[in-house]
Order: sequence, then C-alpha cells, then structure tokens
Amino acid sequence: MLTHIDKNGNAKMVGISDKNNTDRIAIASGFIKLKKETINIVEIGNVKKGDVLTVAKIAGIQAAKKTSSLIPLCHNINLDEINVQFNINNRENRIYCQASVNCSGKTGVEMEALTAVSIALLTIYDMCKAVDKNMVISDISLLEKHGGKSGSWVSKK
Repeated sequence: MLTHIDKNGNAKMVGISDKNNTDRIAIASGFIKLKKETINIVEIGNVKKGDVLTVAKIAGIQAAKKTSSLIPLCHNINLDEINVQFNINNRENRIYCQASVNCSGKTGVEMEALTAVSIALLTIYDMCKAVDKNMVISDISLLEKHGGKSGSWVSKK
C-alpha cells in the first residue's frame, strides 16, 4: 500500500501524530567507480578543491539534515546521530560509502540515510570531475532499518 497517496490518487504527507516515538536507525550504502589515477590523487590529497573525503562526509551529514527540504513528502526529523564512512577499494577502483542515521521519533530515517549516501557520492564526483568525467555512481540502497511499527528489516543482497 502506497501511503503517500490518498483515496483519490493525490499526493499527501502521511500523518504521524498518532504514532509513538521509538528509536529509529537506518543504514544505506553506495559506490562511486573512478579511474585508478583519480583514486590515487584522492588518497594522497592532491585534488585542487581540497580533502575530498572530508568534504564529502560533511556534505553527506548536511544532506541528511536537509532531507525534508529535498524530498517533498518527507517529514522534518530531529536527527540524533549521522555517521558517514568511506572505504577505498583499490582493486576495483571504487569508493564505498555507508551512512547510518539515528533518531528517536515517529517516523523512520531511511530517506535521510539514502540522501546522505547520494550527496556524499555526488560530492566526490563534483570534487574530482576536473580529472575524471567517467566516474559512475551506483548501487545506492538501504541496507537495514530498525524501529517503528514494522520493526527491523535487513537487505538480503
């Protein structure tokens, strides 16, 4: 059942006033594939725009906090913790990003975790595009979520 559509097929924001506050956690991830040379300059910190992974981490955190401004039907949520991490895989020439978002609230934080990953990876792209226009962002997905009426869910991938 799609909860953001009313009985007439119109978009609506889901009402959450009757829901109880519960601890909510969501974890999302994604990848950006780069040329080997691009990964090398990211690792040694030789990108003209600055420290790529630090800036991307801050961008991801900022994005999670702004999710309701970016996605029209998302609720504004007071987030308790946002963690964005990167892992460089030199063998596959890609950077893995994982974001976890926590809050105690009436609605989940899946969109905030997915937004954090998306914007963090887009920031890497933006900072490296002068040296590598062939970067590919992929596999952005929810890994797990906990809390709320539906309880826990973990991806089977």
